[in-house]
Amino acid sequence: MALTFKDALKNRRTYYTITNESPVSEKEIKEILEHALLHVPSAFNSQTTRVVLLLGDQHKKLWEITKDTLRKIVPAENFGATESKIDGAFASGYGTVLFYEDTEVVEGLQKAFPSYSDNFPVWSQQTSGMHQLAVWTMLEEIGFGASLQHYNPLIDAEVAETWGISPKWKLMAEMPFGKPSATPGEKEFQPLEKRLLTFR
Repeated sequence: MALTFKDALKNRRTYYTITNESPVSEKEIKEILEHALLHVPSAFNSQTTRVVLLLGDQHKKLWEITKDTLRKIVPAENFGATESKIDGAFASGYGTVLFYEDTEVVEGLQKAFPSYSDNFPVWSQQTSGMHQLAVWTMLEEIGFGASLQHYNPLIDAEVAETWGISPKWKLMAEMPFGKPSATPGEKEFQPLEKRLLTFR
């Protein structure tokens, strides 16, 4: 029996221990990304989100780039922990989804609707966040574990050069995923009475 949307959302967790195994075909992974791009909403139906799927050696290359970048700025005595985290929690996975926003579309909307100019970059970020949650939840639903990382903007230039990414695409987040090999920790919740107001 398929999960309800509420169950799928509840089950979505952050996994830092993943392997390079996959419970589904690469075609099914791509279909998830296509589904999100087609059906996740965006302000003015702007469809600003762009996605890059890295698998196999390309996935590993991303995390080598990340380590090489961090090696230049992280003190040598601290880099071991950084390297272990990247190798064990991200590079060890099956693939990585890169989430981008097309700034050329955003800039076009700012020119077309100047009274909303300041809002379009904010709405673009909201659109990206919705895509990230949708993809994360769908990956969870088919048996993957994932996490959301933000090594941007440190890695932006080299990633763009390596994969020929348009300079108009802005990297928003990186989502490594793979088969979970450990249970995530307990999730803590802030009191709902401090987070939800109801008026009638």
